[in-house]
Amino acid sequence: MTSKGKILVVDDDRLVLATLVHGLAEAGYEVVDADNGDDAILLARQQRPELALLDIRMEGKSGFDVAEYLRDVCRIPFMFLSAFSDAATVAQVEALGAVAYMVKPLDVGQIVPTVDAAFARLHAGAPAAAPALAPASAAAAASVALGDPLPMAVGVLMHRHSLTRIAALERLRRMAAEQGVSEAAQAERLLAALEELART
Repeated sequence: MTSKGKILVVDDDRLVLATLVHGLAEAGYEVVDADNGDDAILLARQQRPELALLDIRMEGKSGFDVAEYLRDVCRIPFMFLSAFSDAATVAQVEALGAVAYMVKPLDVGQIVPTVDAAFARLHAGAPAAAPALAPASAAAAASVALGDPLPMAVGVLMHRHSLTRIAALERLRRMAAEQGVSEAAQAERLLAALEELART
């Protein structure tokens, strides 16, 4: 079976890492894995993956540190998978220009479509990373295009209110209906409010 692409997966939780590696390999990817930032940078230089999936909070070098190196030195696009979706984290994800941002808990079945979408864009010659002011978003019920604010807003609602992804999406839809705006517009409002909080 031909590999769908090479991906670097980095997480300091060995169980999460093993689950991601297995799931992505089963989905047809060649997977390179590391459980810390230093090894991740070394492997990125040696193996030249097409994409990296990074945890954010790790001992030593954080996922943000690794992402900055991948962006500036290796020119390798990256996405984040993190349990954190606070305003400061979201702002940093935006500034780095990630391809996607997914909020845990997610199973591999939810992650693979987002990885597939990112590789589809890469193989089509589309920009690998979104501009700093238009970051990629967390996955909603399905894969999403870069720059779509809806999935990131859903991820924020999941984290803030301990909701499932479906329940968070429904909540966002209700908020949009109450305000008489589209779901995308409501998502943009929510993210703008988070950015404002991050600056205060």
